[in-house]
Amino acid sequence: MAGYKETPRQKMIGMMYLVLTALLALNVSKQMLDAFIVVNETMENTNSNFNKKLDNTISKFKVQYQMNPNKVGPYWERAKKARQLSENLANFIDSLKYTVVSQTERIPYKDAKVLALADCDKKENYDQPTNFFIGNSQDGSGGQARVLKNKIEAYKKEMTGLLDPKYQGTMKLGLLTEGKFKDSYNEAQNWEMHNFYHTILAATVTILNQIKADVYNAEFDVVNNLYAAVSAEDWKFDAIRAKVIPKSNYVFLGEEYQAEILVAAYDTKANPNVRYVLGSDSLTAANFKNATPITGENGVVTLKLGGSSEGLKKFAGIIKIVSPLGDTMTFHFKDEFIVAKPALTVSPSKMNVFYIGVDNPVSITVPGGPERVTPTISVGNIRQEGKDYIVSGLPQNTREAVITVTAVFSGKAKNMGSYTARLKRVPDPIAKIGGKNEGIISKSIVLASPYLVPEMQVGFDFDLKYVVTSYNFVTDITGDILEYKVQGNRLTPEIVRLITNAKKNKRIWFENITVKGPDGERTIPSINLKIN
Repeated sequence: MAGYKETPRQKMIGMMYLVLTALLALNVSKQMLDAFIVVNETMENTNSNFNKKLDNTISKFKVQYQMNPNKVGPYWERAKKARQLSENLANFIDSLKYTVVSQTERIPYKDAKVLALADCDKKENYDQPTNFFIGNSQDGSGGQARVLKNKIEAYKKEMTGLLDPKYQGTMKLGLLTEGKFKDSYNEAQNWEMHNFYHTILAATVTILNQIKADVYNAEFDVVNNLYAAVSAEDWKFDAIRAKVIPKSNYVFLGEEYQAEILVAAYDTKANPNVRYVLGSDSLTAANFKNATPITGENGVVTLKLGGSSEGLKKFAGIIKIVSPLGDTMTFHFKDEFIVAKPALTVSPSKMNVFYIGVDNPVSITVPGGPERVTPTISVGNIRQEGKDYIVSGLPQNTREAVITVTAVFSGKAKNMGSYTARLKRVPDPIAKIGGKNEGIISKSIVLASPYLVPEMQVGFDFDLKYVVTSYNFVTDITGDILEYKVQGNRLTPEIVRLITNAKKNKRIWFENITVKGPDGERTIPSINLKIN
């Protein structure tokens, strides 16, 4: 590689970065904020597409490694290292992005991870991003900008070290952290201050995504350099290996096991002579003629074994191929796979039942590495959230719900079975005043906390909130039974006066307590107290 030439993608990213830098020097208007959002969305789409392209390149690299591990192995290991280094840095950049959004918007970190930049309320805020990235320092050394810079420099050093020495001095990976950076007054700045000092949230997020794009671009250059280093000369194999590549080692009852057996031969036009036996992990040359033959072409045969019974299945075989010199070369292979009935695990994450009127987290696990899992439910709704699912919208007066799961293996849908869950109504909350719902209570405690507060029963894992909407207050404080109907959850002035003047051992009751929660309104048990 004689020199460095910018690709069209790098030029595009560079132009977008120049536009971004120019916008930072201006007063932020709504139109400019909208421009940042557009640029950021473009960067996010670019990063997503770039990541997929990198995965495709890595997959091609892996195929070449499987065909010839001796020759490709050293380059493949470095390519995997490049992928890991890039993922680590990209994940760290994402963590900075989510943290600064969380602190600026004052929302939980998990909410910041799914919040789009367009939906942020404080896109124009620069105080919190500056504090986070610059800290109490004049040069950015006291914040996360310096940490990010150090990680970028370490990343570039490690990535450059993966290259052949003759390319290490010529390949430019971008991600420049040293240079002639200047502020709007043409005063010199370092990288940290140039990018993150008084930078609004919208620009900060966009800059981080742009740095992430530079990371993927650097990885793309390094991986492609390693891929190109495996020249045509390297593909002249000095060894031959038999390689069994199964589509899956997990086979369902009634399905069939499939695997490709690849042979790198001196003459790809020569059809190999392949035979195998079941139930053994070896095949001897003496028994070769009695073994089952497999036909193939161009050095590749496809092995198909029926999954008619459950359990561990072993097979072994021999490949014979004639070299250009006329010699017969023999290579042994073996493998094993499991035949099992379809299995399904559905686990409600909170309790052993589904509750009506709330979101019920559910974990659904299908063994065997399916391409896609699709659950359906007989009543209500089921939706995916992250790696798990949420069951909601369950109707009243229904006793059970059935979840049926379909999984796709090798492009074919397979019914994995079903799971029946009992449906229950959310248990009544317990209303309390002054932390108690029965027994003896001090009038000072009642007067200090003049509210009825409903609490979920101990052992109920859902974080549900109920509020008291009305209640009846009954007492014998005056000697006669008095009853007041109250709207809301607070003691009325008249009730407060009665309790203030109450003598010891007088009783108060709170009856017909109506509460409202996620599943609607209901009447809950009474409070029965004696004034101490």
